[in-house]
Amino acid sequence: VQLQASGGGLVQSGGYLRLSCAASAFSLADYAIAWFRQAPGKEREGVGCIQSNYGGVVYADSAKGRFTISRDNAKNTVDLIMNNLQPADTAVYSCAAAFLYSCSGYVQREKSRTYDYWGQGTQVTVSS
Repeated sequence: VQLQASGGGLVQSGGYLRLSCAASAFSLADYAIAWFRQAPGKEREGVGCIQSNYGGVVYADSAKGRFTISRDNAKNTVDLIMNNLQPADTAVYSCAAAFLYSCSGYVQREKSRTYDYWGQGTQVTVSS
């Protein structure tokens, strides 16, 4: 497995989780990392994307103000920090990597299946 998401679990409404996207065979610093989620019966949707090489971050409207995406280069991970979780955030969360990418159109890129790597998802369940 070259890319894997972890850290999911069951939390109560208003709670907090920190997900990590880790790479085993390459440095994430050169890759933009996008986070997606998919709830049962719904299409996959973008959560946010952090640019390669210390670039900025873009967030979906549903994530703004509650979620933060950050890099930990020492651990070779990109973390998705989620605060004030709500039942509507319940989904399988996955990460995807694209080499030297600006995150422009990161959702459309998922639909065109042009990410270099996809990580296995991790389940997040928020109870009311």
